[in-house]
Amino acid sequence: MEKKTPSRRRKPFPTHIIVFLAPATIIYTVFMIYPLLDSLRLSLYAPAASGGEMFVGLQNYITLLTDELWSPRFWGALRHNFVFFAIHILVQNPVGLLLAALLSSRRLRWRATYRTLLFTPTMLSFVIVGFIWQLILSPLWGIAGTILHTVGMGQFFKPWLGLESTALVTLSLISVWQFVGIPMMLFYAALLAIPDELIEAAYVDGATGWTVFWRIKFPLILPTVGIVTILTYVGNFNAFDLIYTTQSALAGPNFSTDILGTFFYRTFFGFQLQLGNPTMGATIAGMMFLIILLGVLLYLFGWQRRIQVYEI
Repeated sequence: MEKKTPSRRRKPFPTHIIVFLAPATIIYTVFMIYPLLDSLRLSLYAPAASGGEMFVGLQNYITLLTDELWSPRFWGALRHNFVFFAIHILVQNPVGLLLAALLSSRRLRWRATYRTLLFTPTMLSFVIVGFIWQLILSPLWGIAGTILHTVGMGQFFKPWLGLESTALVTLSLISVWQFVGIPMMLFYAALLAIPDELIEAAYVDGATGWTVFWRIKFPLILPTVGIVTILTYVGNFNAFDLIYTTQSALAGPNFSTDILGTFFYRTFFGFQLQLGNPTMGATIAGMMFLIILLGVLLYLFGWQRRIQVYEI
């Protein structure tokens, strides 16, 4: 006779998890999920002649992308957003990686002081940062021109925030100065997590510091590089505050610093003599959501999968 093995009892569902997650889930749903879904719903409507709203489907998106009044502003703002993002990727993240590599050196003294000083601008308000840099770069009373004249480079000084050709790049670099501390700290934490045995073994084999960084350290922090890249992407395509505080909602001069955030603000709420258009504003917000979602999906199914295969 075969003995019957006792059936395994299923563990009871841990209800205490619901108790802990419920408050955060409810708050996030009310203030994030619901407004997002309602905004997407609103983008499918248009003002009716009777004063209400009528369902128009995707017509608002077609208008935004093709209409001669809307499409130039949208494509121009999108192009500026990509320039804003490219400068952060090419300047902010490499500089943050360089600073993290220097701070992770055991030979560097006062590392905690340097970390604090480099991270301090990140904690400042956008209004303070914008006002400070407006004062510094002002051609009338700013100190930037005086400093450049002092070192014999006065001929290079220009009203960078007032020129169409330089305003966007200047604001991008100001944003880099403010937020370089975030990738620096993420890279710094990743570098500190690398086992010392690997580094010491490489030095014993005769590797130089440059070789150790690029052949050992950098491949090991590639997951962090991906995380920093996607955080930069999401943050830059949600950018608004710095440009609004320095160039106002018109994103001057002549819309040369206009990005999707300022374009959305002017459209939804109106500005000066321009009346607000909530349905078209919601359409712009919907496009911003789709663009950010596309970037996140590319990261998850492109970069993240390759990193997992590399780790295996």
